[in-house]
Amino acid sequence: MDLTSINPVLLIASLMVSATPILLAAMGEMVVEKSGVLNLGVEGMMITGAITGFAIAVNTGSPALGFIAAAAGAAMLALAFGILTQFLLSNQVATGLGLTLVGLGLSSLIGKPYEGIKSPTLPRLDLGPLSDIPVLGRMLFSHDIMVYFSLALVAAVWAVLKFTRAGLVLRAVGESHDAAHALGYKVVRVRLLAILFGGACAGLGGAYLSLVRVPQWTEGMTAGAGWIALAIVVFASWRAGRVLVGAYLFGGITVLQLNLQAAGAQVPVALLSASPYLITILVLVIISVRGVHGAPASLGRPFHASH
Repeated sequence: MDLTSINPVLLIASLMVSATPILLAAMGEMVVEKSGVLNLGVEGMMITGAITGFAIAVNTGSPALGFIAAAAGAAMLALAFGILTQFLLSNQVATGLGLTLVGLGLSSLIGKPYEGIKSPTLPRLDLGPLSDIPVLGRMLFSHDIMVYFSLALVAAVWAVLKFTRAGLVLRAVGESHDAAHALGYKVVRVRLLAILFGGACAGLGGAYLSLVRVPQWTEGMTAGAGWIALAIVVFASWRAGRVLVGAYLFGGITVLQLNLQAAGAQVPVALLSASPYLITILVLVIISVRGVHGAPASLGRPFHASH
């Protein structure tokens, strides 16, 4: 095994790209769960965003339009989930799983004509002198706009939840929807807005996969990224900063195992490929055993104004 072939600068640069789709989806899901709603349909929304963004980008030649369409398409799928769970009071777990199945089937149907086609992709941002800094420039300041948008999103969500009235209302609804309703807050409206936001973020994450990370369409290309995003929210104890750490940790493991394969590591390829998922499961088991939680008290519980 030749470890000298692994370039640490490229490793960290690749890590940021690898972590971005999961970070976007996980931040959206964290906001949804903070409102007291459990949406297990992240995978379905991501794959819907991936094919919607890809199709629009290929047909218009504009990856920016592709990202907008991806956010809108996944948000529409999330809206269907919101209507079913918030107005018709369907089971959130079953509806979320159904959403994933719908997304996977829909993307497979829409994506058939696009197989094997390359898509236009986002250019790297020119950050001037920052990009020219030795080592750090290539590592941190030579990425596309969505990498920096995902980092800005983490900061924005953290600030909104911690310092604004809107964030306080969202957390109040997630902790006790009955108390929030008694205070006059529109619980269903707050939750619907959170669900739409989560859907849009998942769609952006999916589009990043099909337009930047692997700029072509492959059926089932999310490959469990939505489930990893859900796991990272639990790993992070519903805190924005920890979601960032979790996403970059998973991204790092994913990139490292690819580099180890390229370096000729004497480990079965199947085991290396499965390592990011195995480590995610291990972390969740450790968290469960330690009993470290921080879940909103009303998470997954249906709300009806007459209750």
